[in-house]
Amino acid sequence: YGHSNQLRQARAMGDYLIVGVHTDEEIAKHKGPPVFTQEERYKMVQAIKWVDEIAPGAPYVTTLETLDKYSCDFCVHGDDITLTIDGKDTYEEVKTAGRYRECKRTQGVSTTDLVGRMLLMTKAHHSNIDEDLDYRKHTDNFGKGPKGHSPWTGVSQFLQTSQKIIQFASGKEPQPGDTIIYVAGAFDLFHVGHVDFLEKVHQLAEKPYIIAGLHFDQEVNRYKGKNYPIMNIHERTLSVLACRYVSEVVIGAPYAVTADLLDHFRVTLVCHGMTEVVPDKDGSDPYEEPKRRGIFQLVDSGSNLTTDLIVQRIIKNRLEFEARNQKKEAKELAVLEAMRRLEQEKH
Repeated sequence: YGHSNQLRQARAMGDYLIVGVHTDEEIAKHKGPPVFTQEERYKMVQAIKWVDEIAPGAPYVTTLETLDKYSCDFCVHGDDITLTIDGKDTYEEVKTAGRYRECKRTQGVSTTDLVGRMLLMTKAHHSNIDEDLDYRKHTDNFGKGPKGHSPWTGVSQFLQTSQKIIQFASGKEPQPGDTIIYVAGAFDLFHVGHVDFLEKVHQLAEKPYIIAGLHFDQEVNRYKGKNYPIMNIHERTLSVLACRYVSEVVIGAPYAVTADLLDHFRVTLVCHGMTEVVPDKDGSDPYEEPKRRGIFQLVDSGSNLTTDLIVQRIIKNRLEFEARNQKKEAKELAVLEAMRRLEQEKH
């Protein structure tokens, strides 16, 4: 949702947004191993509702040639620094030419932070226990510790406001003739598996209006266990709202799809993916009511990507990611130091 927020801001600066997505090779060279494959990332970015087009295999350093190739007036990047492998600002050329705009970084989230949460997989971020030493030891590797830290790799708290939700929401009411489809789940670490599922559901009707019910953190933890969800309800809300197939989100939806809920939203169809349906606390089927009404449908997304698999990928590359983050931070700190020196010389 941090990336989505950046794309939302960028789209608001112009009329048509083209998003350049790097290949795995480019990312591995400059940053370290990507979590998702390039195909997965192309699909993910294309599914964000503010994106008009993607440019696959975009070069890591944005040049004027790239902007001209896609007939772009300017490019947009967040207000953090991106450096090449040899520590140069990747946007130098377009900045000099006056074809660069900046948008605000989303406070409280970074890929680095999410990777950190996945590597820990302890209960620590679901409680206020700060004394877990293993947790502390690893947060230090992820830009959260007390040592000197780069403001870009460091982590701040994500604070949800109604304004943020309004910016992400479609604001569209269902229209006469719309098929109102309800889907529910954790939608944790919103990913390609979710996108594939929602796209399939979207194709079930001519005029689909998809409402996604998101379960509260405690509920997700009850049926997923371990340290799930990795993203809290506020983060998951924004992630799902950013998807072009979703019209509305129910924040903290009841686990059982009740008659009340179906009547309130005038739901015509309830869909669930191929993942296991865990019974409700009392052992009942949460989809009992939609099944009784004959409006329940299983939808095969054709994707086998799950939140668990993403976490496994991260853990497998754990050491590489820790090294990557330390290297990234060292580069950023060197730039900060150089910037400070320049300031001093001026005065």
